[in-house]
Amino acid sequence: MRVISSVLTVSLIVMVLVGGTAFAIFNQFESPGPLDAPRTVVIPKGEGRIAIAERLEKDGVITNRWTFVGGYLLQGFLGGRKTSELRAGEYEIKEHASMREVIDTLAEGKSILYKATLPEGLTSEQIVERLKAEPNLSGEITSIPPEGTLLPDTYYFSKGASRNEILDRMRDGMEKVMTELWEQRDPDLPVRSVEELVTFASIVEKETGRQDERDRVAAVFYNRLRKGMRLQSDPTIIYGIVGGQGVLGRGITRADIDTKSPYNTYQINGLPPGPICNPGKSTIEAALHPAKTSDLYFVADGTGGHTFSETLKDHNSAVQKWRQVEKQAKAKQGASDTSDQDTGTVPIPQGPDSAPKSPVATKGQKAAKTSAPATSANGADDGSQAPVSSANTTDVPLPVRKPKKQQQ
Repeated sequence: MRVISSVLTVSLIVMVLVGGTAFAIFNQFESPGPLDAPRTVVIPKGEGRIAIAERLEKDGVITNRWTFVGGYLLQGFLGGRKTSELRAGEYEIKEHASMREVIDTLAEGKSILYKATLPEGLTSEQIVERLKAEPNLSGEITSIPPEGTLLPDTYYFSKGASRNEILDRMRDGMEKVMTELWEQRDPDLPVRSVEELVTFASIVEKETGRQDERDRVAAVFYNRLRKGMRLQSDPTIIYGIVGGQGVLGRGITRADIDTKSPYNTYQINGLPPGPICNPGKSTIEAALHPAKTSDLYFVADGTGGHTFSETLKDHNSAVQKWRQVEKQAKAKQGASDTSDQDTGTVPIPQGPDSAPKSPVATKGQKAAKTSAPATSANGADDGSQAPVSSANTTDVPLPVRKPKKQQQ
């Protein structure tokens, strides 16, 4: 009986101690925390519970790391709640948040989100460079994804997320879009595979930044393919010269047009061997469902859009109108420069380090595309083949020689 009484007494004492300890832990666990104002805390990947508790105590978010860890374990054991792992990320902890509230915040994983906007029309190399420049991402990118495999969009992520994780999400997004849209394509398109479709859409993407024109631009290129005409798209020349860098940094010259390249659609028949950028979903949809037109040409109209034409005669007329717009713009610019000189305005000298950087296309806006310098005062009126021209052409669109073996 004495032994049994001793055992019961010891058990009772242990139970009281355990219960008292648990009560003290939970009391401190549920009590308001020390923060006087909301604070942002960053939990790195790979940290365990004790390391996280130590970090929170050091940052003044909690008063005692061991109470935090004990409460985390006890709330599952005694409280009947399932304990979730504490997740890495950047979190905003509200003022006087209790340890339980801090744990709930970290366990739910509702961290502060950042965003990376990767617009349509960038090459894979340009996308990689943007991700490398994002300070809230982590990790190294060891290889550049193939052109046309990334879906442009705005991607949200927690601080410290992997750059490769964003690339994986972009790849998955493009695969999902193509799986959804490819089977819904118009039945008479002159493209035979998803790969050809992406290549075609990438050219349309670089030719216009206006969503309301993409299906008409797609129609022009499809009509030319059906007639055996060369696409004659300036962005393909640029890609053939600079590749994934994306920006030429100067105007296209006659030598560029005449230089043979697998991507130069002034010199090759059909599509280039691969995409010249990463097209967006809306452009892919336009390529799958082009406008029902007979247009074979388009040229900038001076308002940010294009004039589309079915015949070379109408196109030549549109080219002349565009030249007049360019001439008026240059005259106005010249008058402005003269006015600056008359008022004593002197341009600030520019050193080599202050030269403007090459433009990067943003969503809804394409990098400027240039045409070759003038070789004939009569433009395309001599009956030669006129090129397809972009809305953002910085020089007057000009004709090129009719390609050999080209059917009209």
